[in-house]
Amino acid sequence: MPASRPAWRGQIRLSLVSIAVELFPAQTEARTRFRQIHQPTMQPIHYEKVVDGIGPVEADTIIKGFEYEKGEHVLLSEDELDAVKLETKRTLELVQFVSLCEINPLYFNKAYYVQPADDLAEDAYMVIRDALHDGEKVGVGQITMNGKEHLAALQASGKGMLLNTLHYEDDVKAAEGFFGGIDAAPAEDAAVQMAMALIERQSAPFDITAFHNRYEDGVKDLITAKLKTHAKRAKPKSEAVEPVKGGSNVIDLMASLKRSIELAPVAPAAEKPAAPRRAAAKGPKAPSTSSKAPAKRAPAKKAG
Repeated sequence: MPASRPAWRGQIRLSLVSIAVELFPAQTEARTRFRQIHQPTMQPIHYEKVVDGIGPVEADTIIKGFEYEKGEHVLLSEDELDAVKLETKRTLELVQFVSLCEINPLYFNKAYYVQPADDLAEDAYMVIRDALHDGEKVGVGQITMNGKEHLAALQASGKGMLLNTLHYEDDVKAAEGFFGGIDAAPAEDAAVQMAMALIERQSAPFDITAFHNRYEDGVKDLITAKLKTHAKRAKPKSEAVEPVKGGSNVIDLMASLKRSIELAPVAPAAEKPAAPRRAAAKGPKAPSTSSKAPAKRAPAKKAG
């Protein structure tokens, strides 16, 4: 049983089947935390809630308000907000099932481990888990947490299930505002083929343990060193930067890609995955990739 308190208690409903569950945050911010210090007195900085012309105020005098016009607010008490009846406060109803690859990663927000609330819920929990795994599907519904209703996706994950809250479409900025000025014509075919060869050379099964937060490790080393010496760390010398030679961008790109392929280590071959077992579901499978060579890209049309 996790030591932390559940972030949500309720039930997952699939048609007439209901499962009592608890959600626990699956992620944590394992970061070194700093405090702001007032250097002349070496005292920590505190923040206060203040009102113009009055100064600091007590927390129990603060209520919520919606500004419908400049300086004009509709006031809402906690009791009034709690009275807003949403079935999703206690129930996540799975209303649609999709393949995981159909959900753009852009929409994923926060992950939660889902566990059965008691022994009575475990059998139904395992049935839903295995059905999602074997069908390679993700269940979609809505759930209310922390006073907000979220879109959510439920998937099999190892021996359990994982729930991801999702952003709504209105929460995500349109890509056109950022990519609109980029030329839509295909890139130079030879350069694309070389880039694909480099990508293929460095392709390997993803292993999260191979990556570490080097900045966090460096900060911890710095703190340890300062605790030992109580001295300021000398600034590191800047590394020499090789000047960029002039010439055609295409020629420079081709040369860089060719040199990258020569220097790139060959990734180890992926082991053949074992056949899936119902007793220990491993979550939705990633979409299969074709081993065929990609079709040749059409050259960009000339203007005029």
